[in-house]
Amino acid sequence: MSQPSVISVRHLLLALVVVFIWGTNFAVIKIALNDLPPLLFAALRFLLAAVPAMFFFKRPKVAWLNLAAYGLLIGVGQFGLLYLAMQGHISPGLASLVVQLQVFFTIGLAMVLSGERPRKFQYVATVVAASGIAVIAAHIDGTTTLKGLVLVTLAAISWACGNSVSRATVRHGPVNMLAYVVWSSIFAVPPLLLLSLWLEGWPRITHSLAAANAGTWLAVAWQSFGNSIFGYGIWGWLLGRYSAASVTPMALLVPIFGMGASALVLYEPLPGWKILAAVLVMTGLAINVLWPRLAGWMREREKT
Repeated sequence: MSQPSVISVRHLLLALVVVFIWGTNFAVIKIALNDLPPLLFAALRFLLAAVPAMFFFKRPKVAWLNLAAYGLLIGVGQFGLLYLAMQGHISPGLASLVVQLQVFFTIGLAMVLSGERPRKFQYVATVVAASGIAVIAAHIDGTTTLKGLVLVTLAAISWACGNSVSRATVRHGPVNMLAYVVWSSIFAVPPLLLLSLWLEGWPRITHSLAAANAGTWLAVAWQSFGNSIFGYGIWGWLLGRYSAASVTPMALLVPIFGMGASALVLYEPLPGWKILAAVLVMTGLAINVLWPRLAGWMREREKT
């Protein structure tokens, strides 16, 4: 049975809620980082995402190695590096934009694994998006550093690798993606805790936990339940119900919500160069995601 290509209004609104959560989540991350060191924060996020949810969701029928690989790539690679970058090395709005480079890395990795050659529109999309990153790199200052840009780019690469691991799993049969996220999260906790002990130290850990207030713990819970469990669960459900072409373009709104929330909540300035960088990166992403669909629509119209 083929998936419907037109998403209903109700489910469109549900998708908007998810991308709104994912976008505004960068402001929440910044707020929590005021009290918690980044690696400890990441460990707590994935601990709460796994426990107690893993007692209510049956382990998906995938290899333990696959769960571990996904948990490490997303937990340690994506969010560990992202949190490190956002503690004084890059602003939340720009982080929400740069991490979306995972789209290009995901497609590129899939091409390398399948032997497929890039198409012309993908070259154009990459050049346009890279121009936006170059604009950011040309405006390194106290709020955005080269280290932050590199860390978020590495986080995007790790996200892309995690996508490849999860897609390889789905190809072998249907998988409950919510259960997959829950069970894989537990594998991120031990290495994040060990890295926190090594790099952040026991005194800083104990002091930050003692000083954390209700707002900090709400931010951690929002990361675990709102962003991970609700967000990924609903998104996976929508992808199972509708074609990917109907759902995935909605993710283009994440940087818009991210930059908007950072400006409104954290008073992050939006000078002209940031807007230019956002337009270039978003245009590159849009070309990559929407061009095949637009080209198919044009071919169908020519036939009629």
